[in-house]
Amino acid sequence: MSRSGSLVRSVIAALSTLGIASLGLAAGPAVPAHADGPGSGTPWVVSVGDSYISGEAGRWAGNSNSSESLVDAGGAATYFDNATHTAETINRCHRSSSAEIYLGGGVNGMNLACSGATTATVASDSNGYFKPGIDFYNGSAGQGQALMLQSFAATHNVKAVAISIGGNDFNFASIVTDCVEDFLTSSSLWPDYCSDDSVTTKAMASSNVASVTTKIATAYQNIRTAMRNDGYADSAWTLIVQNYPSPIPSSSGFRYSQSGFTRQSTGGCGFWNNDADYANSTILPTINNAVTNAAAQSGLTNIKTMNIAGAFNGRRLCESGVNLVENAGISNWTSAGAVDKTEWINQIRTVSTATSNYYIQEDLHPNHWGQLALRSCLRQAYNGGTPKSGSCTHGTGLNSAGEPNMTLN
Repeated sequence: MSRSGSLVRSVIAALSTLGIASLGLAAGPAVPAHADGPGSGTPWVVSVGDSYISGEAGRWAGNSNSSESLVDAGGAATYFDNATHTAETINRCHRSSSAEIYLGGGVNGMNLACSGATTATVASDSNGYFKPGIDFYNGSAGQGQALMLQSFAATHNVKAVAISIGGNDFNFASIVTDCVEDFLTSSSLWPDYCSDDSVTTKAMASSNVASVTTKIATAYQNIRTAMRNDGYADSAWTLIVQNYPSPIPSSSGFRYSQSGFTRQSTGGCGFWNNDADYANSTILPTINNAVTNAAAQSGLTNIKTMNIAGAFNGRRLCESGVNLVENAGISNWTSAGAVDKTEWINQIRTVSTATSNYYIQEDLHPNHWGQLALRSCLRQAYNGGTPKSGSCTHGTGLNSAGEPNMTLN
């Protein structure tokens, strides 16, 4: 990748739209009419939160620099979640058809999550998109996710609510942008690390961690309030709290050297070794501890936790042992063994999205394989209606539902 000033500026401008939890268009089955409600009728599970549960990047099964057709698992309709599957209900929420909430087996799924969401609703973000938070916002732009849940649960038998929230409150997208910018604008002889930049130090400061933890706890309480407002006893449903997975390996696990620009130009993972180590040793644990501590702080008695921090280890972006589709000895994502030979995290793409079907906001998110892996984890956490906590890890191959084999212990 050229280090020319114009390209670097283009990269930085493109990355400024990344959202991790924001770091085509989004989807799920249309909702049939029901007149059931609390305690009666077909059981439903509902997802709320950000991009790590909405299904962001669910269109792509692996990565390719050769042709997007090699990894296109869902086509343009992947994110279309309106009744006719022709558009998004909320633009750029990217509610994917491969999102984890669609458990099947007699349990219906409803996806209310939105890529880029924080704990509080943002009526119009920097790009002009509505981002519903986990609150009761009700305005001309739309409703908050807690209010959406309250409306839905009033006429559907909701047995569990799965939530992923907090990453965007830690400004994770800006941290990623800063890390890639530092990688592209410095050399391996004199690397500029993002781990000591202000955007990172402010996010990791103890005062900010405490503040975000409280915001996450309030989000959990808002979900409880929505369910209580519909007449649900706390014992009648379960909140399944999901943390965040590691998307890139630590320094020793990369298959691309940090020298030169191959790590970004080929792999789409422009992090210095030092920053990758810091991300796995400090940033991810800090965010995940906040998610867990918020559960205790919230006072909810009906919480189960699904730990996915290590769920993708061995399948992460640029990790040794997996590869781009064209370098993995397979023809495309449907080839035998593709799930074990290719990455489950989407590349960090920048100017390359200009003439493609990729979205910047898909960067560094679980792709089609990753989403289906999380679906298997969530199904095990739901546990046939008796939810349980556990940590999820991957095996090899696919289960009978075409999902990666996963184990929740």
